[in-house]
Amino acid sequence: MMGLFELNKVDSGARSGTLHTAHGDVPTPAFMPVATQGSVKAVDPADLREMGATLLLGNTYHLYLRPGVETIQHAGGLASFMGWNGPTLTDSGGFQGYSLEHLRQITHDGIIFKSHIDGTTHNFSPATVMSHQEGIGADIIMPIDVCAPGGSDRNSVIEAVETTTRWAELCQKSHTRSDQHLFGIVQGGVFPDLRSNSATQITSLEFPGYAIGGLSVGESKAEMYDACDVATSLLPIDRPRYLMGVGSPEDLVECVARGVDMFDCVLPTRIARNGALFVTEGRINIDTARFKTEDRPIEEKCDCYTCNTFSSAYVSHLFKAKELLAYRLATIHNLRFILRLMEELRKSIEVGEFESYRKEFHSHFVPPDERTRRAQKQRWLEAQRRRPDHIPL
Repeated sequence: MMGLFELNKVDSGARSGTLHTAHGDVPTPAFMPVATQGSVKAVDPADLREMGATLLLGNTYHLYLRPGVETIQHAGGLASFMGWNGPTLTDSGGFQGYSLEHLRQITHDGIIFKSHIDGTTHNFSPATVMSHQEGIGADIIMPIDVCAPGGSDRNSVIEAVETTTRWAELCQKSHTRSDQHLFGIVQGGVFPDLRSNSATQITSLEFPGYAIGGLSVGESKAEMYDACDVATSLLPIDRPRYLMGVGSPEDLVECVARGVDMFDCVLPTRIARNGALFVTEGRINIDTARFKTEDRPIEEKCDCYTCNTFSSAYVSHLFKAKELLAYRLATIHNLRFILRLMEELRKSIEVGEFESYRKEFHSHFVPPDERTRRAQKQRWLEAQRRRPDHIPL
């Protein structure tokens, strides 16, 4: 089978390449829209293909509970089941070990979950997680790991690193499908030496690709960027690098600059359903009074279906009227913004103009105030943990 990753160009540390999977090629840097339960909220596969998506992410924990691995396997695997028929990646459920704190117990041998659906108990061990993901049939799969919450003390992070390494070895031994690529996951919180230790341990296992986990969980942007720097400096040049759970435009640009190739995050779709839309200058709230009579599109230069077809006033009206179409149109716009950003980053790398693009991006894109952003993120995480039917939104 062809190797997973082909590195095409490096410019100022930023990389362009190609992932080769059984369901097609993926140009990198790439952003994965999140299809937690086999569906990207508010849009369908035709929308995703039109907006330029090339790789989707599903979640093993949620898919295992509903509809079940056997159902997906009977349909020919996740890509076929969801009508996408393109490359897919599944997270192992390790993040649910962090986000479902009130419904899980982390043991030496795995994570024991109490189902948020019916209260039944399920054991996610390295062996069972590999079995579930082999049945689900994604092209790229993840080992089960321990994601330490932001602000964790050093001893807790040390334990998370040690457990993640031990489980990675066991996952590697249990994995049997040659048409799937199992990545290793680097943990270590915001402690540089622990990040370094984790990267050294995980790369010694010779995975075909590597993920950087345990970030965007409450730390500052500076801490995230520093941890990313430490990890990427120790990861093999010829293997893909995946930063898990990061999707703010400014973070995508900065982490591509640090040599990351792959990203996923619910942020673009989640904030879209709340009326927050990405534009060249940052974010706007489409349901505010200023858009009530605005007959121009959300962004003049945007090539998405929403901007090509509807006015800002119409989209604003849909939100105020609580029409379901509002969520689809807003989601299409935000995802296309992010996917177009990745396309532009890739092009800038390939022509040797990445630093110029990076500088130009930061000259006009103004992200939310970091203190406000972190407070909002923390409130959202706490609200999600309190929901009895917790599913990442």
